[in-house]
Amino acid sequence: MELTWHGHSTWHVSVGETDLLIDPFFDNPKTDLDASDVPTPDYVLLTHGHADHVADAGSFADATLVATPELVSYCQEEFGYEDAVGGMGMNLGGTVECGDAFVTMHRADHTNGIMTEYDVDAGMPAGFVISDTDPASDADGTSFYHAGDTALMSEMRDVVGEYLEPDAAAVPIGDHFTMGPWQAAIAVDWLDVDYAFPQHYDTFPPIEQDPADFAARVADAGSDAEVVALEGDESFTL
Repeated sequence: MELTWHGHSTWHVSVGETDLLIDPFFDNPKTDLDASDVPTPDYVLLTHGHADHVADAGSFADATLVATPELVSYCQEEFGYEDAVGGMGMNLGGTVECGDAFVTMHRADHTNGIMTEYDVDAGMPAGFVISDTDPASDADGTSFYHAGDTALMSEMRDVVGEYLEPDAAAVPIGDHFTMGPWQAAIAVDWLDVDYAFPQHYDTFPPIEQDPADFAARVADAGSDAEVVALEGDESFTL
């Protein structure tokens, strides 16, 4: 599994022959790419409908969309998506097979209104666990947890870490709109992952953070996770 961070919460994940793009938003200071530079993936995964997570979704409307039914409906109308997983999207707790990947949707603690001329309720915010094996099986697979925009929540300890068992996690550290380094470090400890990637920071002045502070807090929390602060457009093989 290859993970590439394009800044903010935008990730490209390759599992076997399948490419997945999460929360496409290339107008951020960590990437040198425009959306037009990125080949259309097989699947686009959207955690929620805020502009800094769907701004470039329209550039990839030929992909299959993975999102809540409410967000799928919005993207079909706004961006022209035709294909969605299951024809209508998916919802919290579900697992769908996406080519060579298995994608499990889990809740995130955040808001999800889309403020347009007509306010849109985009359903529950989410995170995704992406695995190369079915998480319901006993197979020993590799998995990556994209926590989405979220506060610290006990489900990270009691559900995601305990039962979905991700090997690596990308967690927001920006504070202000999501959890900051202190709570994110607790999340990493609860998730019991081998690798932790900071995301959703340094994009706007209110969320400027030093990832070294996050790494120190992860160690202070008692976690053995290795904190990997990627540069924009840098890849990591899991």
